[in-house]
Amino acid sequence: MTRLNIKDDAQRIFDALALGGIAIIPNDAGYAMMGGSAEAIRRIFVAKGRGEHKRNAMMCSMEMQRELHVLDARCQDMIEMITQDYNLTLGAVAAFRPEHPMLAKLDPVTLAASTGKGTLGMLLNAGKLFDEVCRLSREAGLPIFGSSANLTGTGPRFRVEDIPQELIDIADVVIDYGLRKYHTYQRSATILRFGNGNVEAVRIGSCYELICDVLKRHFDVELPADPGRAANASGHLEEFAFRTA
Repeated sequence: MTRLNIKDDAQRIFDALALGGIAIIPNDAGYAMMGGSAEAIRRIFVAKGRGEHKRNAMMCSMEMQRELHVLDARCQDMIEMITQDYNLTLGAVAAFRPEHPMLAKLDPVTLAASTGKGTLGMLLNAGKLFDEVCRLSREAGLPIFGSSANLTGTGPRFRVEDIPQELIDIADVVIDYGLRKYHTYQRSATILRFGNGNVEAVRIGSCYELICDVLKRHFDVELPADPGRAANASGHLEEFAFRTA
């Protein structure tokens, strides 16, 4: 039996991305396809059948999130309470600093595919391998973007063997860490939009009920109830209004 070699696996992932390749990466909320170049991101979009209205998420450490997002103290505290104090995975969407060196070098096509209405989405606190790749990304100044390792509209994948073969075929590196932690939810990470002291549910996903509890108890914020997968399999709640008590 061999132990996981997280540092070596992270380096393999980063080396492939730095050369313009594509990596399939495990995180706590499923497997993701990530790229570090405009061409890699384009190939992922095409292979997944992803619509132009869809946006990529950026892999981010907390240090990078603090630098890139433009947030008031209350919203920043919400993000840190969820991800750091309660150790939950979260997709956070907020206004961002386009002049930051990490983003200023992006070509317009990649920036447009990864931002929307002046906001940038980041995946945060998604496991030890994820954190190590984020560290390498930050140190090298190479932003990494991507989305779930699935065909658009078919739901997340929690095992490598469940990822469609056409996606495996375009990946330069595939890291298999087995069944992912939050597979019982059968949804991707929860996504929340932050700004002006408020938070809005964009997508109900893994740990949603735990995140709701954190926000209610610590910030007196009440998010919409989960209608259940039968009523809302994708988890997207763009039509729901949020409410702050």
